[in-house]
Amino acid sequence: METKTASPIMLYTEQTPNPESLKFVTNRMLYRGTADFRTDELAKEWSPLATALFEMPFVEGVYICNNFVTITKGINYKWEDIMLNAKSFIKQYVEEAKPIVKEGYQEALAAIEAEKSDTVYEGEEAEIVQKIKELIDKYVKPAVEMDGGNIEFKSYDKGKVGVILQGSCSGCPSSTVTLKSGIEGMLKRMIPEVTEVVAEMG
Repeated sequence: METKTASPIMLYTEQTPNPESLKFVTNRMLYRGTADFRTDELAKEWSPLATALFEMPFVEGVYICNNFVTITKGINYKWEDIMLNAKSFIKQYVEEAKPIVKEGYQEALAAIEAEKSDTVYEGEEAEIVQKIKELIDKYVKPAVEMDGGNIEFKSYDKGKVGVILQGSCSGCPSSTVTLKSGIEGMLKRMIPEVTEVVAEMG
């Protein structure tokens, strides 16, 4: 029986527009989908990797998507003091093929979202919401993902679109600009009914 030697784990960091968030990119698929952990409690329930990272005193948020992990640090820490430590920890964790996100996370999240969102859109409003979601998925998400973050549609009410910002986008100084000039501008152009876009808490 042949033993396949796996290619070595490569890991590098990328800046994000948020000075408190850094993107750690690997050459492995870590998790198909998006997993945003802003609290230790949620991490403990669903992600062994996020749980382990939260044990580091500087970690305030962990966002896992495809082949990268975005860490949001506490404001009192400097990246130059902590980056190598975080980088070697993630590299070793992935090399040891430990579990990243538990099975069923996406389903559980969808169930929570469905519970929270008791809004049922009908008629013309349903069509507008569908268009908004398609535009966000097609144009906004890929760009935001490059910056180590994510955006999700949350609500629509009389022209006002609510979105949730995750990963590096959450609490990022430039996310307001991106939201207003980029996303709001595009949605208003493509969908005349949209009057404004606001960030809501997830």
